[in-house]
Amino acid sequence: MWSMMNQILVAVDDFVWGVPLMILIMSGGVLLTVRLGLLQIRRLPLALKWMFKNEEGGSGEISSFAALCTALSATIGTGNIVGVATAVCTGGPGALFWMILAAFFGMATKYAEGLLAVKYRVVAADGHSLGGPFYYIERGMGAKWKWLGKMFAFFGVCVGLFGIGTFSQVNGISSAIQNFFDPEKANCVTIPFLGEYSWAVVISSLILAFCVAAILIGGLQRIATVSQIIVPFMAVIYFGFSIALILFHIREVPAAVVTVVNGAFNPAAVTGGVVGSMIVAMQKGVARGIFSNEAGLGSAPIAAAAAQTKEPVRQGLVSMTGTFIDTIVICTMTGLSIVLTGAWQVEGLEGVQVTTYAFQHGLPIHPQVASFVLMVCLVFFAFTTILGWDYYSERCLEYLTKGNRKTILAYRWLYIFAVFIGPYMTVSAVWTIADIFNGLMAIPNMIAMFALSGVVVKETKSFFKAQKHKRN
Repeated sequence: MWSMMNQILVAVDDFVWGVPLMILIMSGGVLLTVRLGLLQIRRLPLALKWMFKNEEGGSGEISSFAALCTALSATIGTGNIVGVATAVCTGGPGALFWMILAAFFGMATKYAEGLLAVKYRVVAADGHSLGGPFYYIERGMGAKWKWLGKMFAFFGVCVGLFGIGTFSQVNGISSAIQNFFDPEKANCVTIPFLGEYSWAVVISSLILAFCVAAILIGGLQRIATVSQIIVPFMAVIYFGFSIALILFHIREVPAAVVTVVNGAFNPAAVTGGVVGSMIVAMQKGVARGIFSNEAGLGSAPIAAAAAQTKEPVRQGLVSMTGTFIDTIVICTMTGLSIVLTGAWQVEGLEGVQVTTYAFQHGLPIHPQVASFVLMVCLVFFAFTTILGWDYYSERCLEYLTKGNRKTILAYRWLYIFAVFIGPYMTVSAVWTIADIFNGLMAIPNMIAMFALSGVVVKETKSFFKAQKHKRN
């Protein structure tokens, strides 16, 4: 039965993440990049400066930095560690090239999303903010497109509950913990109807569900507070160890880069025929890139809408840094580590095991220490992603139910339950389900990106023209 279900899921995934959707997402980023005059390059230094400098006097619930950390909490997760490994193993090293290219154009998309989220958001008298694709579709494109906004919100709830938010993150956490504490599955327990699982998986799922519940009850403020502490700290640690690995193999980096580029256009030449299609390399790279940085997905603008800011362009720039940090920095570090150590070629490894192998064999430290560091990074990255996606999906549900608190509270507990059962879902099924909902969520958002690109360009030109006049 499971085999048939997996085959059905794979068929649906291949259809959703076919060439048309990849073209839609990439062309949207290309269009915005051209119309904005390579803004992601020209304005990146300013964006990085404003990332840490909060705006004063803006309306909203949390600071711009807190909004960015909340968005990063949802993006920096298993996609950076497990997703990159999955992409490189199934699509070859060339998948990393397509992931980076998609992220470059995705920065322009993320900028537009953040800008539109603030421009069209709704801020209640109590300071409660609600915004994102559902509102910039309804208020920007017109009321007749409200059905498209509802479609996005519905898929957003599904992505949170069945995709990025729960199963894939929890699965990554439990796999990492089991690989470290009980790799041989020596201490197992049989769970009725589910099968035999390591005690490490069972105990970690209970602790995780409890911690998630304790934070989610506190709402956005508590999620933002936790994210501001964990995300920067863990990102720096992971970045530091990845850079150390690359520096210890610095002579091999040029050859690794050549392998990645060659693998992007001629995978068979690099993989020995194991991966022979450029379309497969592109598909896996773009899909995992979107899974990781969520540019074009429409999720990050939900957090951006809560930022205390008066300037949509400013928040757009801050939002743009999320894709830069997540994919162009962190995912690239992971991908290079896997290629440099040949971890992607080791048979029998899956998911987090690939990245663990890279750290164990690429760093001049004890393998157990390298494994522990990676496990801790993955656990905390995935943990904050679970928190961020609950916020996203609750906001989507709030839009669909017009703020029905009982429904939202019931959903929150259902979300916590999904976190609890996440470890018992198979790895392949988990990633396939997440991919499907990712693709479906991106479609209405990208339609809005094309329709409102003129608004984005106009707002951008007006803002920087005013800034120039202030300096003069």
